[in-house]
Amino acid sequence: MIGLIVNKKEVEELLYMLKREMDELLFDLKDDRINHIVKRGMEERYELLFSLFKRIAPPTECFMYIRKEKSNTDGNLKNNNLNVDMEL
Repeated sequence: MIGLIVNKKEVEELLYMLKREMDELLFDLKDDRINHIVKRGMEERYELLFSLFKRIAPPTECFMYIRKEKSNTDGNLKNNNLNVDMEL
């Protein structure tokens, strides 16, 4: 476990970088030309970034980035049982 102390400006920068990367992943996950194996890696990365994001972002912003659907390895859609543990 690593502790991190950041000031308000640094938190804003972290939020900006995480949002930008998650937005790009969400956009690419909708692209049918991308191989399903590559998409699986992108989904894993998205989950990691979202877990970091929900630690520092306000709950209202977290709700915008919760994925409702996730593709499996066959390219079909299934529900994503993403647990969101946010402290209010």
